Amino acid sequence: MTAFFNKLRIGLMPVLLAVLISSATLLSCDKDELEIQNNFPFEVTVMPVPKEIANGNTVEIRFTIKPTGNYNNAHYFIRYFQFDGQGTLRYYSEPPYQPNDLYSIPTEQFRLYYTSNSNVSQSFEVWISDSFGNEKQLSFDFNSSD
Repeated sequence: MTAFFNKLRIGLMPVLLAVLISSATLLSCDKDELEIQNNFPFEVTVMPVPKEIANGNTVEIRFTIKPTGNYNNAHYFIRYFQFDGQGTLRYYSEPPYQPNDLYSIPTEQFRLYYTSNSNVSQSFEVWISDSFGNEKQLSFDFNSSD
């Protein structure tokens, strides 16, 4: 009879150990602490631009959006507001952007073209946002070279 209990104890030992480890693992998980990341912040880099612009001239502004993660479903948007001077901002050869309207950005590297329409200094801000609610603000200032 003792031999039977020894065999039973030896046979049940791995099962008991597995149950003990499983229950410890499950009990140590707290649902409030489980964090699933669905927010992917990003940075925006801009190549240097001239400090001066003449009325009627156009400046190319090169942007690169650098996300912190690799998430394929992130969508990026742009809007701008000009608060000094007058000019137009456009994406490649598309129609000029309207201030404070939201436009989709199809790629993470793109170029905008600012055309001066005044003889005074000009300032505007660009906001780039993503589909998660993250937003970056960039300011641009140009002195008149007329």
